[in-house]
Amino acid sequence: MQRKTPSCVVFSHGYEESDALRKLSTLAILVAATAFLAGARLPPQGPMPEPRPDAGQATSPTSPSSEAEPPAPEEVPAPQPKPDLKDPQAPVPHPPPAPQAAPPRPEPAEPMQGPPRPPGSPESSQPPTEEGKPPGEQTLEEQHLTIEPESDAEHAECTAALQSLGVVFKEAPRIDDGNGCGIDKPIIVSEALPGIRLKPEATIRCPAALALARWMKDSVIPAASAALPEQGRITTVNQATSYMCRLRNGAGTGKISEHARGNAIDIASFHFEKGEDVAVRSRREDPTLTGAFQRTVSAAGCLYFTTVLDPESDAAHETHFHLDVIERKGGYRYCH
Repeated sequence: MQRKTPSCVVFSHGYEESDALRKLSTLAILVAATAFLAGARLPPQGPMPEPRPDAGQATSPTSPSSEAEPPAPEEVPAPQPKPDLKDPQAPVPHPPPAPQAAPPRPEPAEPMQGPPRPPGSPESSQPPTEEGKPPGEQTLEEQHLTIEPESDAEHAECTAALQSLGVVFKEAPRIDDGNGCGIDKPIIVSEALPGIRLKPEATIRCPAALALARWMKDSVIPAASAALPEQGRITTVNQATSYMCRLRNGAGTGKISEHARGNAIDIASFHFEKGEDVAVRSRREDPTLTGAFQRTVSAAGCLYFTTVLDPESDAAHETHFHLDVIERKGGYRYCH
């Protein structure tokens, strides 16, 4: 009996060959993959990141025309107007704002002590007095004015300044003409400066005389020497009015004149050694040196007096300068 070879040996041999082929195939695949990866390169541009959810349209590309413009500012909520409480539909704020206190009423301003009002012009609104008339419609008697007292020390200081300038004057008794007209400490000036007569003599308060002397010394005499040297020096100042008890411009009602308090003097002309007098008249368009002289001394008067009215101011002053030293709040001056 013949013996058969086991089939498992043949199967084992075939299995070993198959396993070797599988390993070679795997090795070949690995070698090919390695070669492929070695020659591979990354793309020139990687994937773009996804936009943030809250970026909105900020990442969207803009048009070429908008590139030159600055970015729009962040939108700020506009303030909302206060709701109208009269509207029943409007919301009521909570808590309601505290009521604001009413602004204090301004105190009535003191009527300006300036130039006289032309006839027919309305007076500033003022409360009626006990007579039932505003002050602008009262007579001198109805205003119940009094004479302002003057300090002895201030008067002595003022008269000493007059003496140092060479002003010729004399003291006079107190003047009281009633209704507020008068001067507590009047003086009578006969020479505005040494060698320059004041014609006629002027009864005024010392501060007005001192302003006149300083104006003459520092402005009028130098201006005359520059403009009118051929006429020589000024020898006389002709005045039209000094102290006089009346209202402004001689009116029947209105404010008291500064002449009635000794604070004012009216200058009508200047007399020179040679030539004609220089009369004060309208010279706004006067192209001569005489016109320049008058305009110069008129403008300079405001350096010494608190009120200067010249022929250009109104019809009541066409022939003279009105000069006074009324005191106003804040050092205010009126010059025209």
